[in-house]
Amino acid sequence: MTMTPDEMIAFVDRLYQATGTGDWNAASAMVTDDFFITEADDLPMAGTYHGRDGFRDLFTKVMGLCDVAGLDRIETTAGKEYAVTLLSFRFADPALAPAELCEVFRFRDGKCCEIKPFYYDAAPFWAAVKAKAALA
Repeated sequence: MTMTPDEMIAFVDRLYQATGTGDWNAASAMVTDDFFITEADDLPMAGTYHGRDGFRDLFTKVMGLCDVAGLDRIETTAGKEYAVTLLSFRFADPALAPAELCEVFRFRDGKCCEIKPFYYDAAPFWAAVKAKAALA
């Protein structure tokens, strides 16, 4: 099943909504059985997370590493089998710069089969991790 760009953008919106509200049943239904997310080696959550449980585990890990106050989505564009969303993590401490990134979503058969985040600069994310650790 091929998705149109508009369908992919709406799908990404629903996926962010589901994960943002903790609706892991809905999020899990939106990904393939062989779904995976790969985080870059220079991030504290580096690695590849597999399957529906891996998706939830990564989300939980990221939110546990730092105090995210909001996820500001700027724009999503889509074509062929991919959608890309520009976004930033806004942290609870307003003195911390946001972590800017884009996430690449790959689709197959009407579901998401891969997400690959690309951080513009890992330093703001690391600063937020260190700030939370200093409060512990």
